[in-house]
Amino acid sequence: MAPAADRPGYWGTPTSTLDWCEENYLVSYYIAEFWNTVSNLIMILPPIYGAIQTCRDGLEVRYVWSFLGLAAVGIGSWSFHMTLQYEMQLLDELPMIYSCCVFVYCLYECFKQERAVNYFSIILLLTFSIIVSVIYLLWKEPVFHQVMYAVLVAFLVIRSVFIVTWVYPWLRALGFTSLSVFLLGFVLWNIDNMMCDSLRSARQQLPPVVGAVTQLHAWWHILTGLGSYLHILLSLQIRSTYLKHRPKVKFLCGVWPMLHIESQKAS
Repeated sequence: MAPAADRPGYWGTPTSTLDWCEENYLVSYYIAEFWNTVSNLIMILPPIYGAIQTCRDGLEVRYVWSFLGLAAVGIGSWSFHMTLQYEMQLLDELPMIYSCCVFVYCLYECFKQERAVNYFSIILLLTFSIIVSVIYLLWKEPVFHQVMYAVLVAFLVIRSVFIVTWVYPWLRALGFTSLSVFLLGFVLWNIDNMMCDSLRSARQQLPPVVGAVTQLHAWWHILTGLGSYLHILLSLQIRSTYLKHRPKVKFLCGVWPMLHIESQKAS
């Protein structure tokens, strides 16, 4: 996937095993893939705020780790696309596995007693993360990482669909919105990979601002970041409903959804 006509830049020759469709150092001498970098802000700032709000609401620490895990993926992805260095690639890809394991734990433990800890599940997910990390460090095959990540996402999709279909059907809109946004990002990710030459040729004929819209890997960041964020909200909503808390959705600046939960239980 390495582009053919890249410019030299601050971080030198890429050492990562992947080089995406965006032209390197075209916008900035200091940022290898500018749009693929700045698009990660959606995975950094809102989740950090969400973690802070979760602490304020006195909710279980697993949801703080969910938000911080998503923020860690965003920071790692920012570092990877800014430098295209192998070490920064790992900082992007391995947290995807770790944060997704946290998502899986939260969703599969949502119908347990408050503050309960399932140590078996934690050990199982921790073992999975370690095995995947060791194999990936030794093998360095991106497809292996992508398949392992897809396995975790599949567990999330199956569990989410079951809950919003059979347990809490009034959460169906949030659940399927999260899934649809994520899947749209996945579709654009594949188009970016398969039609890179055509996209790069089209960008040469377009004004820079318009051409930026065709950076489909950046859209993958935006859409999967939003989809993952909505998934955390869904998981929080499921958990708080089970615990008989009173969740209330508010919109930050009138556009960004936040889940505020009253600590006092409904009678």
